[in-house]
Amino acid sequence: MQRTLTIALVSASGPDDEHTQSIHLRELSPALAREATEDEDGSQVTLYARRQDGAARTRGRLGPGATLQTLEAGPARPLEDEALLDHVRDLADGLRRRWSGAGRPDVVHAHGWIGGLAACAVAREMDLPFAFTPHGLATIELRAGRPAHPARARMEKAIAAGARVIVTACQDEAEALVRMGVPRKKISVIPYGVDTEQFCQVGPAMPRGERDRLVTVSRDLEDGGVATAIRALAEVPDAELAVAGGPDRDGVENDPAVHRLSLLAKELHVSDRVIFLGRMPRKSLPRLLRTARLVLSLSPDRPSPLVPLEAMACGVPVVATPRGGAADSVLDQITGLHVPAGRPVPAGRAIRRLLSEETTLHGYSIAAADRASSRYGWNRIAAEHLRAYERLVPKPEPEPEPETGPDDELAEALTM
Repeated sequence: MQRTLTIALVSASGPDDEHTQSIHLRELSPALAREATEDEDGSQVTLYARRQDGAARTRGRLGPGATLQTLEAGPARPLEDEALLDHVRDLADGLRRRWSGAGRPDVVHAHGWIGGLAACAVAREMDLPFAFTPHGLATIELRAGRPAHPARARMEKAIAAGARVIVTACQDEAEALVRMGVPRKKISVIPYGVDTEQFCQVGPAMPRGERDRLVTVSRDLEDGGVATAIRALAEVPDAELAVAGGPDRDGVENDPAVHRLSLLAKELHVSDRVIFLGRMPRKSLPRLLRTARLVLSLSPDRPSPLVPLEAMACGVPVVATPRGGAADSVLDQITGLHVPAGRPVPAGRAIRRLLSEETTLHGYSIAAADRASSRYGWNRIAAEHLRAYERLVPKPEPEPEPETGPDDELAEALTM
């Protein structure tokens, strides 16, 4: 027996920004609809996100079976967590209005702690099956010495208690939840996915010179990863480092973070081998990654979970600190290398050795592309989400075939 499963994905982040959570949800929504269709079950997926651009659409299509619905919750501009908390009730009211009557979903899956607050309250009130993905935890942030909203840890624990299923993107986050007292049986580790049609080995590439190119991509140039990469470059003669991230291309020359990193490169006598590209459109990243011999993901405590996947999908091995998603996705000495956090000299020497071993590097490249496609392709990630949702809404049992009685047998015989 077929059924149409209606899935509500909820986020307090805007749908069109380039944060990891927003990228994940834009790609997960149509992938869920596609995978459900391939399984011969219908699926309607709606992504509910806070409107943060007054000129942006309020409703749109993300793909066959997947739609976007933006909700008015505070001013239509990006807000920090402190300001967002003032508008949780507005977000909850918007969800409640849309889920009343015919709009009632079968599954609610909230992403991020503020979206989780709004969705958890409405799901409890309406007795809706509720799943939660935190996309980072306050306990992890605080342990790394980074600030977190004072209420965040307490709220995350409360949301986790109200969820019947918790989906985390990496094993580190799952272990942190267990330490918070969340039962392990509630947790499903489902990593982020990668679009292997956009990020692939074959396609256009940016121009490059004769040097071996190392690439690092970071939204925050001061997260420690770029500085470590520049220091490591001093151990890799004749290689160059392309840095994507930070300000727009036009603002690179006047950016304070770029200025400080440029001074560091000058002190280390590698300034002629460091290229600051600025923030790049996502559609341009494959063209950059295809020019790399290696991609470096060296942030000491918060490496991007997406960059290693995107690099691997382009057939580029990754040298990473084993933190967060990178600890799971980059297989040491198979798809790249794990190097100790905050130790650029050993990292640089490992990079230099790997660049000199062409056969090993080629093997890593093949394994990286294969792992990205087989483990992190969106068809598999969506299927794993649907299996997690089955724990909330089990598939109905097929209807039994009617028993054949004597009269039915006689009628069948007469027609022969």
